[in-house]
Amino acid sequence: MSIDLSDIFGRERDILIGMVHVHALPGTPGSNAEPDVIVSQAVEEARILAEAGFDAVMIENMHDTPYMLRNVGPEIVACMTAVTTAVRAAVDVPLGVQILAGANQAAMAVAHATGAQFIRAEGFCFAAIADEGIMNDADAGPLLRYRRAIDADHIAILADIRKKHSSHSITADLSIADWAHGAEFMGADGIIVTGQATGDPTPTEDVLTATAATGLPVFAGSGITDASIRKTLDAAHGAIVGSSLKEGGHWRNKVDHQRATNLVASRNS
Repeated sequence: MSIDLSDIFGRERDILIGMVHVHALPGTPGSNAEPDVIVSQAVEEARILAEAGFDAVMIENMHDTPYMLRNVGPEIVACMTAVTTAVRAAVDVPLGVQILAGANQAAMAVAHATGAQFIRAEGFCFAAIADEGIMNDADAGPLLRYRRAIDADHIAILADIRKKHSSHSITADLSIADWAHGAEFMGADGIIVTGQATGDPTPTEDVLTATAATGLPVFAGSGITDASIRKTLDAAHGAIVGSSLKEGGHWRNKVDHQRATNLVASRNS
């Protein structure tokens, strides 16, 4: 039985999740900051999102490019735990964790240790050829067993379907509806539909198809702006927003307070 996400987010629709893209962590090619600086920057951005009125914040190691496939080092888990712990103490909104690429058990462990309420999982069902390599083993079976083993059944799993930054030639015979059915059958608590890459608009028709195919909440996960948020939420249960909240509208930059405030105002209009 899936987790009722309204118990986490306090609403069934119009859910806004803001992204905190954590600065490049120790040991990654782009790393150039001490852990305390990384933590303080993440806390600052989470506070901006919470004060702007976002329903939840998701913490992600987006700057750790190029990503490892499924397995990350203990330094990544340790720093993501430190970041999430500090954010948890700073803001009173639900928190999510994503560790790229597809390091879903690591994300579950961090979420459980820090009091976060959900994770975003890549490679949950079916297979894909991502820029990190072939995600040939669906993670649903191992991940759900791991969640049970660490007594974390209260932590929701939002599963990406037809993962962005990937080729789907080996599953070309599967429709968005098939992916949505698969994620629900495999035990996801919510579904995320995206465009082809970070910042690319999520096709409304894909959201509507996924919503019609499953009883799970469906989130639009890329390319949402204050100009498109209302139309997006008319189709989806919620939206995960990152790039358009940043200075200049680019994911590599810091969260901009005015952009975050504008997006929430557009949601509420």
